[in-house]
Amino acid sequence: MSTSLLYHGFGLIGYTYVRTAYEEGNMIFTIKHRRDKLYCPECGSRDLVLRGCSRRRFRMVPIGSKVIFLDLDVQRVACKRCETVRQVELRFADSRFSYTRAFERYVLELSKHMTILDVARHLHVSWDTMKDIQKRYLTKKFSHPSLKDLRYMAIDEIAVRKGHQYLTVVLDLESGAVIFVGDGKGTEALDPFWKRLNRSRAMVEAAAIDMSPAYMNAVMSHLHGATIVFDHFHVVKLFNDKLSDLRRDLYREAKDHLQKNVLKGTRWLLLKRPDHLDEKKREKERLDEALRLNQPLYTAYQN
Repeated sequence: MSTSLLYHGFGLIGYTYVRTAYEEGNMIFTIKHRRDKLYCPECGSRDLVLRGCSRRRFRMVPIGSKVIFLDLDVQRVACKRCETVRQVELRFADSRFSYTRAFERYVLELSKHMTILDVARHLHVSWDTMKDIQKRYLTKKFSHPSLKDLRYMAIDEIAVRKGHQYLTVVLDLESGAVIFVGDGKGTEALDPFWKRLNRSRAMVEAAAIDMSPAYMNAVMSHLHGATIVFDHFHVVKLFNDKLSDLRRDLYREAKDHLQKNVLKGTRWLLLKRPDHLDEKKREKERLDEALRLNQPLYTAYQN
């Protein structure tokens, strides 16, 4: 093992190799900072005073089936220029975690071909560690997606738990990606999204929304010239509600006992697709009879 191998094999720059140890089948490389490579993490000055060390152990990319660790006395320095006293920054790892950035990249590469549990077993680490690495990667990659190529979008709200707690979600309809999630279900939840969209200078051509007047006003205010599209679900739901209301009104107004009996059993038949009517239960026959006896219901159903 040598300092040259640290650089070419593991990408460690600014450190010197000290020794190698073997513990319970694992290999532990000990390294130390190069004094001439230390600098203030605050202002970048190299005019420093050493103020002690703290021993850290980091998990590295394995060599074959061997688990590899890296031991380093992380240097604490006092800067003469800005008078800051801090630990120096590590080039190979995030100081919050006990593994190197190379190990993190290795985990993500394996995750393309294996399950999280398989990767954890292969590398002899916990499932939680694997999940945290993936979670940070996904957050970094997808938390602020680019909006400059956005052309077709959809806005909707979802309930996340009991107690009427909602999220407002914006989708890119071409890619299917979620491009924004806002707290709540009012137009205020979209304010951060409109700011990002304006900065991106995206040319949105159409927006799919429900029939909420608030969403309509928000889209018309921020997307000048964009076409508003009402999604199919809400259009069908609105029509079904009107059809059910009409049937209910006709039932109350019906004076003939036969008409009442025919109308009473047709609520769900009116909402079913014609090809889904059950012939064994005579559903199509019952629906045809109800439509024949009620001209207003027949007109509404056909339209």
